[in-house]
Amino acid sequence: MLKGQRYLTLFFMKKIIKILSGLLVVIAVLSIIVWLSNQNQDLKVYFFDVGQGDAILIRTPGGQNVVIDGGPDNTFIIKLGKTLPFYDRTIDLMVLTHPHDDHLFGLVEVLKRYQVKQVLYSGVSHTTDAYLEWLSIIKEKKIPLTIALAGQTFVFNNVRLKIIFPLENLANKEMENLNDASVVAQLIYGQTKMLFMGDLEENGEEQILQFFAPDIKSQVIKIGHHGSDTSSSQNFLKAVNPDFAVISVGLDNKFNHPSLRILARLNNEKAKIFQTRNQGDIVLRSNGQKIAITSGKP
Repeated sequence: MLKGQRYLTLFFMKKIIKILSGLLVVIAVLSIIVWLSNQNQDLKVYFFDVGQGDAILIRTPGGQNVVIDGGPDNTFIIKLGKTLPFYDRTIDLMVLTHPHDDHLFGLVEVLKRYQVKQVLYSGVSHTTDAYLEWLSIIKEKKIPLTIALAGQTFVFNNVRLKIIFPLENLANKEMENLNDASVVAQLIYGQTKMLFMGDLEENGEEQILQFFAPDIKSQVIKIGHHGSDTSSSQNFLKAVNPDFAVISVGLDNKFNHPSLRILARLNNEKAKIFQTRNQGDIVLRSNGQKIAITSGKP
């Protein structure tokens, strides 16, 4: 081999070694970041302020992500991007409680931008553009789609999401009131429990009381239907016996949510009330023993 060729070979070999060394350093740093982020043993639940709608992110101590509803616009996708680590583009479970746009719309963009592993929904018949697009993307990406049914449990290491409602299979069923088809789930981590009510109204609450009354007691309840007086009966709240109540609701909304009657019922149960319209994003943390809640506004 000529002297010049040997020089070029050595030059390129040194360049390659330098590049590979740099890549190894980057990989090592990223691995440390991922490892450190997964050492936090707290469960975190984010109730995002998306106006008049629901948008919830659950992040488990093991780093798995569950979303429940996505709000009425693309505010959710922005907040999701700011909350999750930059390297995390995976949603382990997406739950659509029911296909009203104030719960559904933001999930369409999540499907487009994130790797969603599984979707859970009520399966009811509905024909709005947003709902049909949401279903179309799920089909196109071949994402496993499950019909929600009471008794199902989704396990994320030491965190469980237990389905409480619907009590029957609602696949392709036409509903006069979609709120009656809301998926209700209870999140269980250690000794702490949180109940997510979607927009379920009193009729559905009564059915839950008939079958699950001893089991629905939870320290936290996400109040049904944005605090409407069609939900959250006194008997139901008494059975849940919450320490904290979160109401996802828009400022100056046309429905006058939350109802003063519901606020009074929660006060009767001595629950501390958090409202996204007043306090912005609400973040719940649990170590499996205790629950702490903070908000974006004082």
